[in-house]
Amino acid sequence: MIAKVLSGTIIGVEGCLIDVEVDFSGGLPYFDIVGLPGSSVKEARERVKAAIKNSGYMMPPKRVTVNLAPADIRKEGPSFDLPIAVGLLVSMGIISQDKLDGCFITGELSLDGAIRSVSGVLPMVVGLKKAGASSCIVPKENAQEAILVDGITVFAPNSLAELVDHFADKPLTPINRENLLETEIDDSLANLRDLADVKGQENAKRALEIAAAGGHNMLMLGPPGSGKTMLARCMTGITPDLSFDEAIELSKIYSVAGILKSGKNSVSQMRPFRAPHHSTSYAALVGGGRIPKPGEISLAHNGILFLDELPEFARNALETMRQPMEAGEVTVSRAGVQPVTYPARFLLLAAMNPCPCGHYGSGNNKCTCTDGEIAKYLSKISGPMLDRIDIQVEVQSVRYSDMELNETPTNNETSRIVRERVVTAAQLQRDRYKATGITRNAQLTPAQIQKYCHIGNPERDMLKMAFESMGLSGRAYHKILKVARTIADLAGRHTINVHDLAEAISYRNLDKKYWR
Repeated sequence: MIAKVLSGTIIGVEGCLIDVEVDFSGGLPYFDIVGLPGSSVKEARERVKAAIKNSGYMMPPKRVTVNLAPADIRKEGPSFDLPIAVGLLVSMGIISQDKLDGCFITGELSLDGAIRSVSGVLPMVVGLKKAGASSCIVPKENAQEAILVDGITVFAPNSLAELVDHFADKPLTPINRENLLETEIDDSLANLRDLADVKGQENAKRALEIAAAGGHNMLMLGPPGSGKTMLARCMTGITPDLSFDEAIELSKIYSVAGILKSGKNSVSQMRPFRAPHHSTSYAALVGGGRIPKPGEISLAHNGILFLDELPEFARNALETMRQPMEAGEVTVSRAGVQPVTYPARFLLLAAMNPCPCGHYGSGNNKCTCTDGEIAKYLSKISGPMLDRIDIQVEVQSVRYSDMELNETPTNNETSRIVRERVVTAAQLQRDRYKATGITRNAQLTPAQIQKYCHIGNPERDMLKMAFESMGLSGRAYHKILKVARTIADLAGRHTINVHDLAEAISYRNLDKKYWR
């Protein structure tokens, strides 16, 4: 008797359903797994045999063939342990085949029959729903991510023996999805850095607000100790919350990467803030590896990627980010591995010094670098990379008057006040673009810029003068208009005026001052 069990694997961040077929036949005892299995899948035969024996069942001394169909998709990971074991028990007559109709099964097995968690459950269950199935059996640690998918009944046994009882006369209680949105999403903004704690730097704070409101990439350039990193750490506290759909999309990536939190607060409304060290390799940054996994740019999807000490990153690592910054996704191709595509729509927030010693252009300290050293240092950031950064702001040295302790409260705005303006502007953008498939000004295409960033004759004259005098590229032209659109949104204006455009142009001065 051939048994069939529905399971799945991951391609990129999308679930792909796999049929696990099990057959007993005559001949010498042998256990073979076919269908393009990876080494971890081949090892399942030893785990499965031990788990079945230690759960109180005895496999017959026959030839066992397990086929993972379709056979042209590479299968990796231990998630096929449980479906293979169930298929064997069906072939042995312990579980009825008709009990498995429309039921998805995944999980790793311990030698004693306990069921362990696996990665990628959320995208697999999403793919299951698209296929029209109605129920799934997953490890208990993965139940919270599985119930995020509406319309799927989720069961979470602790062991193989408990699963056998479920299919016999002791059915498990489905995991309750009630009040999921209220109880499983963590929207706490506690313990975040507050903009009110940043002394001075009003120009940089304003630029940070614009970047958060429109989703614009931003570069901060200034001497050591001027507050660049502290400003960056405040960004999470002023960005709008993730929508539920955005949170699920991000959770799928985290599930594939194996870093999705289990239990309560497995999904967060707070936008991710990723800050990889400058020694990070290009594969860790954009994704890849022998078994492809999402990189930092995908883990920052719908959130913020902070690159501190930008020139210290390997140049090839930075250059690999250029295409994802434009496309919002990255395709990873490796020899012998099926190409996979990961979403990567992130806000790049970068910080750097103006020279190796950090004091070039600073009035407080003398720069000790030679012209050649400065040029070499700045050349680590290529022109095409710099052109993709919407907002470039210079962070000046902090003055004593800014740092002096005062008994009376300062006039610094808190992150909560700034966040209210950002949320209002972001909602204007969502309403404006609800029929276009985008949500932020930074995502506007050239055709959409023509439609939504209309300017009058005075603004055209100003933009023409800036374009010719600053030697701007076509991309920079469009980015100025997108930033100006965000500035107008923050002010609650439906049209872009001269002041909005002038401020947007002012955020393109650094490349002319330092790189030309």
